[in-house]
Amino acid sequence: MISGTQVASLSLLPTKYKVLFTGYLVTIGFGLMMAGAQIMLTHGMADGKPGLSIDDIIYSYYGNRTGSKLETMLEGQMKAMAPDGDRFELIQWTRDGAPAEQWKTKIEPLIQKYCASCHNGSSELPNFTKLENLQKVAEVDQGASYSLLTRDSHIHLFGIAFIFMFMGWIFAMAEFPSRWQILLIATPFVFLILDVLSWWLTKFFPECAWLTMIGGIGYSLASTVMLFTSLAQMWLPKKWWLPIWRD
Repeated sequence: MISGTQVASLSLLPTKYKVLFTGYLVTIGFGLMMAGAQIMLTHGMADGKPGLSIDDIIYSYYGNRTGSKLETMLEGQMKAMAPDGDRFELIQWTRDGAPAEQWKTKIEPLIQKYCASCHNGSSELPNFTKLENLQKVAEVDQGASYSLLTRDSHIHLFGIAFIFMFMGWIFAMAEFPSRWQILLIATPFVFLILDVLSWWLTKFFPECAWLTMIGGIGYSLASTVMLFTSLAQMWLPKKWWLPIWRD
């Protein structure tokens, strides 16, 4: 058992608990970095340019309503998957209304060559080897569907809230100015809710895309401070960090 005096400070924890908490925090740290990389490689390429921008967020949730979802993908995150000439054939097909008579002679061979290795029905990705599925994404790009938003919302809210709960619980044992400690513990939850809410708002009002950026930055910064503060107080000599975080 850990006594009440021991849990008052991370620096006083037995080594076995320091190892346990460190393993959790380091793993979560790498997980957050992988999540950032995944965002850059998916949403971050929605406008066809590297890096996450406001346009990327708008295209992901509101849609690029000047064209189809297929065109947005071909000009964005899937741009490197096919040469320009063949991509143009697919884009032109969508702009012509995705006529079925061109499927066998022109479109299906391109799909088999560049898309079917992933979009073949063997995973959660749409099966583009069937004309009717491809025609659905050849319609005007309305952004994320309501079913996708609902699924991602509950996954993020349930899953990430657990991460922040355990991270905040560990950080609550740190020696830190009380008012700032309470604020930091609450911040990730507030910005997580803002982040998810902004997806729905952007679906209807593209100018709300800024809220998505603010939400992600907010909980990332708060998590980073809590993570490194906790690690420092568990493993570094007290004289190194106490002057920084004393009340």
